[in-house]
Amino acid sequence: MKKQIVAVIGLLGLAALQTVFVQAQNTVSTTGYVTNENNVTMMVTQQVTTRLRRTTSQGDPAAKLNYVPGAAPEMLAVPLAETIMARYPDYRTAYWKDYTYVQGYMFEAMDRLRLLTGDEKYTRYMKQYIDHFMDSEGNYKGGALTNLDNFMTGSAFCTLYKRTGDERYKKAALQILKAVADYPSSDGQFWHGNKSPNMWIDGVFMMQMFLIRCAQYVGETDYCLDIACRNILSAARHLQRPDGLLLHAWTTEPEKAIWADKQTGLSPEVWSEGMGWYTLVVPELLAILPKTHAHYNDVLNVYQKMVKGLKNVQDANTGGWFMVVDKGTNPLNFIDPSGTAMFVYAIQRGIDLGLLKEKEYASVARRGYESLYPFVRVNNQGLLDVIGACDGVTIKKDFVAYVTVNKILNAKEAVAGVLWAAVIMEKDKIAQ
Repeated sequence: MKKQIVAVIGLLGLAALQTVFVQAQNTVSTTGYVTNENNVTMMVTQQVTTRLRRTTSQGDPAAKLNYVPGAAPEMLAVPLAETIMARYPDYRTAYWKDYTYVQGYMFEAMDRLRLLTGDEKYTRYMKQYIDHFMDSEGNYKGGALTNLDNFMTGSAFCTLYKRTGDERYKKAALQILKAVADYPSSDGQFWHGNKSPNMWIDGVFMMQMFLIRCAQYVGETDYCLDIACRNILSAARHLQRPDGLLLHAWTTEPEKAIWADKQTGLSPEVWSEGMGWYTLVVPELLAILPKTHAHYNDVLNVYQKMVKGLKNVQDANTGGWFMVVDKGTNPLNFIDPSGTAMFVYAIQRGIDLGLLKEKEYASVARRGYESLYPFVRVNNQGLLDVIGACDGVTIKKDFVAYVTVNKILNAKEAVAGVLWAAVIMEKDKIAQ
C-alpha cells in the first residue's frame, strides 16, 4: 500500500504535474510525485531561487506605446519591433553585457522589416547601436572574438555596409572575418569558445550567420560559403540523428564535460532552441549558396531531413514544439515559444525558397505560428511581452536539467525568435 508524504527537497528526476513561474523573478516551484526504492510514493514540492548573471533587462520603466492591453494584436511584427526600440532606447543596456549575439539576432529581423516597410527607423536603430563598436576609422571595437557568440553581431556590420555604403562597416566586417582563419575547430566544426574543444549547435548559427552576410554583402564570397558549409555539415555529421533531429553538442574531451557521454562525446537531448539556431541558419545558407556548389545537395539533404523530423514531433494539440523536442509525452516538458518560433521561420523560409512542398509544410508553419499567440500579451503600458520562455540556456546533463530552467519575462532569445517568425509569416500583409 502506497503512502503519501509531503516534503520540500532539492530533487532531480521527478515527474512534475505542475510548474509555476513568477515573471521577472528567478524562483521556480515544481510539484509532482516520485516513488523511492522502498516503493513509497511521495508528493514533492521543490522551490529553487537562483541569481541569473546572464539575464535580460526589462528596459526603460517609463516606456509606453498605444497598443491595447490584453491579448496579442492580430499582427505581431511591427508592434514587437516597436516595443523593443521603446523598451531599449540604448540597446547596449538590454542584456548582461553591452555587445552580445542577441542584438545581431534581433537586427536580422529588423532589417527584413525595413525591406518590407521601407521604414528607415529600423536601420537607424541598428546603426545607433553598432556605431558604438567601431571607431571613426572603421576599426572593430566589439566583443573579443574568442567565442562564437561575438561573431554573430558581426552580421550587422555587413548589413549596414549594404544599406548605407559606408566603407567603415566593410572595414570592420573584414577585421572580424580575419579572425575566422585562426579560430580553432574539430573535424571542421568551430569550438564554441576558443579554450576547449566543445562544439555547440548554437555556435553554428553564430559564426555562420556572420559568414553568410559577409559573403552576401561584403566579399570573400567563396571562402565564406565554403567555411559555412564545412561547419554546418560537420555539425550534422556528429549531431543529426536518423530521425532528422539534432542533439545539442559534442566534444573531443568527454571526460571533462559533465554533459557528455563518455564514449561518444555527445550531449543527451534535442533542446528546442539549440536545434532552432541550426534550423535558422541552414536555409539562410541555401538562399545564397549556388546550386552548383560542391556541397549544395549535402546541405539541402540535411535541411530536408531535419524539417521532416520536426514535422513528425510537432505537438498535435497546440502546434508548437516542446523544450526537449522529442519528449512531449513527459509531463515535466512544456511548449517552448523560443524554439517554436525558430522552427516556424525555418519551415516557412524553406517554403518560400522552394525547398519544401507548400502543400506538405504550409500548415505546419501556420499552426506553429498560431501556437505563439498565447505567449504574447500587451501589458498595461502598451508594450508587447513574451512569456513562458527560458533565458540563456546552456548545455545540460539530462532532460530534467533542461525542463527545470527558470522561465523569465521577455527572455531575450524568445523575443527575437518571435520577431523572426512574425516577419516571415506576416510579410505579405506588412508589404501592402
